[in-house]
Amino acid sequence: MKNYAALLLLGLAPLLSLAGPEEDREAFVEYYQARFPDVPFAEFANGIYAIDEDARRQWQDIEEFPPYEFAIEQGESLWHETMPDEAKLADCFAQPVADIRPAYPRFDAGRGEVVTLALAINHCRQAHRLPALPYDSDELISITAYLAYAARGKPVATRVPADEPGALAAYEDGKRFYYSKRGQLNFACADCHVTSVGLHVRADRLSASLGHTTHFPVYRSKLGAVISLHQRFFGCVRDVRAKPFALQSKEFRNLEYFLSYMGNGLEFNGPGARK
Repeated sequence: MKNYAALLLLGLAPLLSLAGPEEDREAFVEYYQARFPDVPFAEFANGIYAIDEDARRQWQDIEEFPPYEFAIEQGESLWHETMPDEAKLADCFAQPVADIRPAYPRFDAGRGEVVTLALAINHCRQAHRLPALPYDSDELISITAYLAYAARGKPVATRVPADEPGALAAYEDGKRFYYSKRGQLNFACADCHVTSVGLHVRADRLSASLGHTTHFPVYRSKLGAVISLHQRFFGCVRDVRAKPFALQSKEFRNLEYFLSYMGNGLEFNGPGARK
């Protein structure tokens, strides 16, 4: 396992065709635990606050009056709103409200693609004669904020079914994205969040990818708004001077699928608050 973790650090994981998702995840966890031996596994759900004490203290102060509360309230209202045919969003989901966020992302064999929570919400709206919401809209992000809040404390349990080739292909596509260099800066996700994790970029420290999906959507102080995970993906790709993919594109959904699987066993704790 340690040899595999070393290859992971070098960004060669996509070349290890014999490694399955669970081997990837175990190596991922092993690497971060070796890098930060004093950080309990569960703490990685807190992102940068797991490894930066100064940032953690600021976050704890912010959490006394959470800036994302308005989004949770709006999302709850929209969740219970009646659609044109008298149905509600909850009617599209078989799970109790606390179990909906943990059910996504998932591979939908019928559709042949990864379905995220945002995509599932829009599928529901369209099935009940409402237009899809823009993926950067306050309304859609607020609904996901409400569902994230309802899921707090639930474990991440993303599945890549062994008997579903399409699921493994989507997972591998997300893994390739994570380790692929792009843009004028020639950076991969792993360059910042694996090899350089914990180091400073100007006044900020780079967080671990382990647990990246647990706390979204997040309130960004510098933006004064709650943003989705895919908006963060978009910003990262743009910042390395590459052309970003569309929100909820296949590329970003598969990346979310990979990162979500890497975080299995951590607890959901969204919405979050970040600089």
